[in-house]
Amino acid sequence: MNIILFENHETDAPLRRDDHRAQHILNVLRRQVGDSIDVGLVNGPRGKAILRSVSEQNVVLEFTWGEEPPNLLPIDLIVGLSRPQTGRKILQEATSLGVRRIYFAATQRAEPSYATSKLWTTDEWKRLVRAGVEQAFSTRFPTVKFGVGLESSISECLESTNSADHRICLDNYESTGSLWEACIHAEEKGHHAPRPSVVLAVGSERGWTEKERQLFRQNGFALADLGERPLRTETATIAAISIVSAQIR
Repeated sequence: MNIILFENHETDAPLRRDDHRAQHILNVLRRQVGDSIDVGLVNGPRGKAILRSVSEQNVVLEFTWGEEPPNLLPIDLIVGLSRPQTGRKILQEATSLGVRRIYFAATQRAEPSYATSKLWTTDEWKRLVRAGVEQAFSTRFPTVKFGVGLESSISECLESTNSADHRICLDNYESTGSLWEACIHAEEKGHHAPRPSVVLAVGSERGWTEKERQLFRQNGFALADLGERPLRTETATIAAISIVSAQIR
Protein backbone atom coordinates (compact mmCIF):
# COMPACT_ATOMS: atom_id res chain seq x y z
CA MET A 1 0.00 0.00 0.00
CA ASN A 2 1.27 3.49 -0.86
CA ILE A 3 -0.83 5.23 1.78
CA ILE A 4 -2.37 3.96 5.03
CA LEU A 5 -6.02 4.88 5.46
CA PHE A 6 -7.92 5.61 8.64
CA GLU A 7 -11.49 6.43 9.55
CA ASN A 8 -11.82 9.71 11.43
CA HIS A 9 -12.65 8.04 14.76
CA GLU A 10 -9.54 5.85 14.57
CA THR A 11 -7.11 8.75 14.82
CA ASP A 12 -7.91 9.48 18.47
CA ALA A 13 -6.80 6.13 19.87
CA PRO A 14 -3.74 3.86 19.65
CA LEU A 15 -3.65 1.35 16.81
CA ARG A 16 -3.69 -2.26 17.95
CA ARG A 17 -0.41 -4.05 17.29
CA ASP A 18 -2.25 -6.90 15.52
CA ASP A 19 -4.04 -4.52 13.12
CA HIS A 20 -2.86 -5.12 9.53
CA ARG A 21 -1.89 -1.45 9.25
CA ALA A 22 0.35 -1.65 12.30
CA GLN A 23 1.89 -4.82 10.89
CA HIS A 24 2.55 -3.03 7.60
CA ILE A 25 4.16 -0.06 9.36
CA LEU A 26 6.44 -2.22 11.48
CA ASN A 27 7.17 -5.24 9.31
CA VAL A 28 6.93 -3.97 5.72
CA LEU A 29 7.83 -0.28 5.97
CA ARG A 30 10.10 -1.06 8.95
CA ARG A 31 9.41 2.28 10.57
CA GLN A 32 11.02 3.11 13.90
CA VAL A 33 9.84 5.46 16.65
CA GLY A 34 10.14 9.01 15.31
CA ASP A 35 9.70 8.02 11.65
CA SER A 36 6.87 9.38 9.48
CA ILE A 37 4.27 7.50 7.42
CA ASP A 38 1.99 8.64 4.59
CA VAL A 39 -1.60 8.47 5.84
CA GLY A 40 -5.06 9.54 4.75
CA LEU A 41 -8.58 9.94 6.08
CA VAL A 42 -11.19 7.95 4.16
CA ASN A 43 -12.70 10.41 1.64
CA GLY A 44 -10.74 13.18 3.35
CA PRO A 45 -7.27 14.75 3.37
CA ARG A 46 -3.88 13.10 3.10
CA GLY A 47 -1.17 13.75 5.63
CA LYS A 48 1.68 12.39 7.70
CA ALA A 49 1.78 10.36 10.89
CA ILE A 50 4.74 10.22 13.26
CA LEU A 51 5.31 6.90 14.99
CA ARG A 52 5.49 7.94 18.65
CA SER A 53 5.65 4.63 20.48
CA VAL A 54 5.39 0.88 20.07
CA SER A 55 4.32 -1.56 22.79
CA GLU A 56 3.35 -5.21 22.84
CA GLN A 57 -0.30 -4.22 22.46
CA ASN A 58 -0.41 -0.89 20.60
CA VAL A 59 1.18 1.50 18.15
CA VAL A 60 0.75 5.21 18.84
CA LEU A 61 0.66 7.63 15.90
CA GLU A 62 0.51 11.42 15.83
CA PHE A 63 -1.36 12.74 12.77
CA THR A 64 -0.92 15.94 10.79
CA TRP A 65 -3.33 16.57 7.91
CA GLY A 66 -2.67 18.39 4.65
CA GLU A 67 -4.59 18.95 1.43
CA GLU A 68 -7.47 16.98 -0.03
CA PRO A 69 -6.51 14.67 -2.93
CA PRO A 70 -7.96 15.29 -6.41
CA ASN A 71 -11.54 14.27 -7.11
CA LEU A 72 -12.23 10.97 -8.83
CA LEU A 73 -12.51 10.93 -12.61
CA PRO A 74 -16.01 11.69 -13.96
CA ILE A 75 -16.27 8.13 -15.30
CA ASP A 76 -19.15 5.83 -14.39
CA LEU A 77 -18.49 2.21 -15.24
CA ILE A 78 -21.17 -0.37 -16.00
CA VAL A 79 -19.86 -3.94 -16.17
CA GLY A 80 -21.87 -7.06 -16.85
CA LEU A 81 -21.84 -9.18 -13.67
CA SER A 82 -18.83 -11.44 -14.17
CA ARG A 83 -17.05 -14.37 -12.59
CA PRO A 84 -15.84 -13.53 -9.07
CA GLN A 85 -12.17 -13.65 -10.07
CA THR A 86 -12.90 -11.18 -12.87
CA GLY A 87 -14.86 -8.94 -10.53
CA ARG A 88 -11.97 -8.90 -8.07
CA LYS A 89 -9.53 -7.63 -10.69
CA ILE A 90 -11.93 -4.98 -11.94
CA LEU A 91 -12.77 -3.72 -8.45
CA GLN A 92 -9.18 -3.11 -7.49
CA GLU A 93 -7.80 -1.86 -10.80
CA ALA A 94 -10.74 0.35 -11.79
CA THR A 95 -10.56 1.90 -8.33
CA SER A 96 -6.83 2.52 -8.75
CA LEU A 97 -7.50 4.25 -12.07
CA GLY A 98 -9.94 6.61 -10.36
CA VAL A 99 -13.44 5.89 -11.67
CA ARG A 100 -16.14 7.36 -9.45
CA ARG A 101 -18.88 4.73 -9.78
CA ILE A 102 -18.84 1.02 -10.61
CA TYR A 103 -22.05 -0.88 -11.35
CA PHE A 104 -21.88 -4.66 -11.76
CA ALA A 105 -25.13 -5.11 -13.69
CA ALA A 106 -27.19 -8.27 -13.96
CA THR A 107 -27.41 -9.01 -17.69
CA GLN A 108 -29.22 -11.63 -19.75
CA ARG A 109 -26.08 -13.70 -20.30
CA ALA A 110 -24.55 -13.30 -16.84
CA GLU A 111 -24.63 -16.25 -14.47
CA PRO A 112 -27.07 -15.27 -11.64
CA SER A 113 -25.08 -17.21 -9.03
CA TYR A 114 -22.18 -14.77 -9.40
CA ALA A 115 -24.16 -12.27 -7.31
CA THR A 116 -24.14 -14.64 -4.33
CA SER A 117 -20.41 -15.43 -4.33
CA LYS A 118 -18.40 -14.62 -1.21
CA LEU A 119 -16.93 -11.66 -3.10
CA TRP A 120 -20.26 -9.90 -2.61
CA THR A 121 -21.75 -11.63 0.45
CA THR A 122 -18.74 -10.79 2.65
CA ASP A 123 -16.63 -7.66 3.00
CA GLU A 124 -14.14 -8.94 0.43
CA TRP A 125 -15.25 -6.44 -2.21
CA LYS A 126 -14.74 -3.57 0.24
CA ARG A 127 -11.21 -4.73 0.99
CA LEU A 128 -10.40 -4.84 -2.72
CA VAL A 129 -11.71 -1.32 -3.24
CA ARG A 130 -9.68 -0.11 -0.27
CA ALA A 131 -6.57 -1.76 -1.72
CA GLY A 132 -7.18 0.07 -4.99
CA VAL A 133 -7.46 3.41 -3.21
CA GLU A 134 -4.28 2.76 -1.23
CA GLN A 135 -2.42 1.74 -4.38
CA ALA A 136 -3.34 5.04 -6.04
CA PHE A 137 -2.15 7.13 -3.05
CA SER A 138 -5.67 8.47 -2.71
CA THR A 139 -8.40 8.63 -0.09
CA ARG A 140 -11.36 8.79 -2.50
CA PHE A 141 -13.62 5.74 -2.66
CA PRO A 142 -15.89 5.04 -5.63
CA THR A 143 -19.54 4.12 -5.26
CA VAL A 144 -19.98 0.39 -5.94
CA LYS A 145 -23.23 -1.44 -6.65
CA PHE A 146 -23.70 -5.05 -7.74
CA GLY A 147 -26.56 -7.20 -8.98
CA VAL A 148 -28.46 -4.14 -10.21
CA GLY A 149 -30.47 -4.60 -13.41
CA LEU A 150 -28.90 -3.21 -16.56
CA GLU A 151 -31.74 -0.79 -17.24
CA SER A 152 -31.59 0.51 -13.67
CA SER A 153 -27.81 0.87 -13.88
CA ILE A 154 -28.04 2.95 -17.05
CA SER A 155 -30.80 5.09 -15.57
CA GLU A 156 -28.86 5.72 -12.34
CA CYS A 157 -25.67 6.59 -14.18
CA LEU A 158 -27.36 9.05 -16.52
CA GLU A 159 -29.27 10.65 -13.67
CA SER A 160 -26.22 10.97 -11.41
CA THR A 161 -24.05 12.42 -14.19
CA ASN A 162 -26.72 14.84 -15.41
CA SER A 163 -27.11 12.88 -18.66
CA ALA A 164 -23.33 12.43 -19.32
CA ASP A 165 -21.37 14.02 -22.14
CA HIS A 166 -20.12 10.70 -23.52
CA ARG A 167 -22.04 7.41 -23.51
CA ILE A 168 -20.04 4.51 -24.88
CA CYS A 169 -20.74 0.79 -24.88
CA LEU A 170 -18.02 -1.68 -25.87
CA ASP A 171 -19.29 -4.26 -28.34
CA ASN A 172 -17.23 -6.25 -30.83
CA TYR A 173 -20.19 -7.33 -32.97
CA GLU A 174 -22.04 -4.15 -33.91
CA SER A 175 -19.40 -1.52 -33.20
CA THR A 176 -19.38 1.51 -35.48
CA GLY A 177 -15.78 2.43 -34.70
CA SER A 178 -13.01 2.42 -32.12
CA LEU A 179 -13.40 3.66 -28.56
CA TRP A 180 -10.96 6.48 -29.28
CA GLU A 181 -12.99 7.55 -32.32
CA ALA A 182 -16.16 7.50 -30.23
CA CYS A 183 -14.60 9.93 -27.76
CA ILE A 184 -13.41 12.23 -30.53
CA HIS A 185 -16.78 12.10 -32.27
CA ALA A 186 -18.54 13.14 -29.07
CA GLU A 187 -16.24 16.16 -28.81
CA GLU A 188 -16.98 17.15 -32.40
CA LYS A 189 -20.71 17.08 -31.62
CA GLY A 190 -20.20 19.89 -29.14
CA HIS A 191 -19.51 18.27 -25.78
CA HIS A 192 -16.81 20.67 -24.67
CA ALA A 193 -17.17 20.59 -20.91
CA PRO A 194 -13.88 21.32 -19.07
CA ARG A 195 -13.90 17.73 -17.85
CA PRO A 196 -16.74 15.86 -19.57
CA SER A 197 -18.54 13.04 -17.83
CA VAL A 198 -18.54 9.56 -19.31
CA VAL A 199 -20.66 6.46 -18.86
CA LEU A 200 -18.69 3.46 -20.09
CA ALA A 201 -20.31 0.01 -20.44
CA VAL A 202 -18.40 -3.28 -20.76
CA GLY A 203 -20.12 -6.64 -21.17
CA SER A 204 -19.42 -9.76 -19.14
CA GLU A 205 -17.63 -12.80 -20.58
CA ARG A 206 -20.48 -13.67 -22.96
CA GLY A 207 -21.14 -10.11 -24.12
CA TRP A 208 -24.40 -8.25 -24.75
CA THR A 209 -27.60 -9.57 -26.29
CA GLU A 210 -29.32 -7.79 -29.16
CA LYS A 211 -31.99 -6.56 -26.76
CA GLU A 212 -29.31 -5.04 -24.54
CA ARG A 213 -27.58 -3.37 -27.48
CA GLN A 214 -30.91 -1.82 -28.40
CA LEU A 215 -31.33 -0.59 -24.83
CA PHE A 216 -27.97 1.15 -25.04
CA ARG A 217 -28.82 2.71 -28.40
CA GLN A 218 -32.13 3.99 -27.06
CA ASN A 219 -30.21 5.73 -24.28
CA GLY A 220 -27.79 7.44 -26.63
CA PHE A 221 -24.78 5.12 -26.32
CA ALA A 222 -22.34 4.71 -29.18
CA LEU A 223 -21.20 1.12 -29.76
CA ALA A 224 -17.40 1.02 -29.96
CA ASP A 225 -14.57 -1.52 -29.85
CA LEU A 226 -10.96 -1.89 -28.79
CA GLY A 227 -9.82 -3.56 -32.00
CA GLU A 228 -10.11 -6.98 -33.59
CA ARG A 229 -8.65 -9.03 -30.74
CA PRO A 230 -11.19 -10.52 -28.31
CA LEU A 231 -10.19 -9.50 -24.78
CA ARG A 232 -11.07 -10.72 -21.33
CA THR A 233 -13.61 -8.56 -19.54
CA GLU A 234 -11.06 -7.31 -17.01
CA THR A 235 -8.54 -6.48 -19.75
CA ALA A 236 -11.11 -4.64 -21.85
CA THR A 237 -12.34 -2.72 -18.83
CA ILE A 238 -8.92 -1.47 -17.74
CA ALA A 239 -7.88 -0.63 -21.32
CA ALA A 240 -11.12 1.28 -21.91
CA ILE A 241 -10.84 3.28 -18.70
CA SER A 242 -7.26 4.21 -19.60
CA ILE A 243 -8.23 5.40 -23.09
CA VAL A 244 -11.20 7.41 -21.84
CA SER A 245 -9.32 8.98 -18.95
CA ALA A 246 -6.53 10.09 -21.31
CA GLN A 247 -9.14 11.72 -23.55
CA ILE A 248 -11.00 13.67 -20.85
CA ARG A 249 -8.08 14.96 -18.78
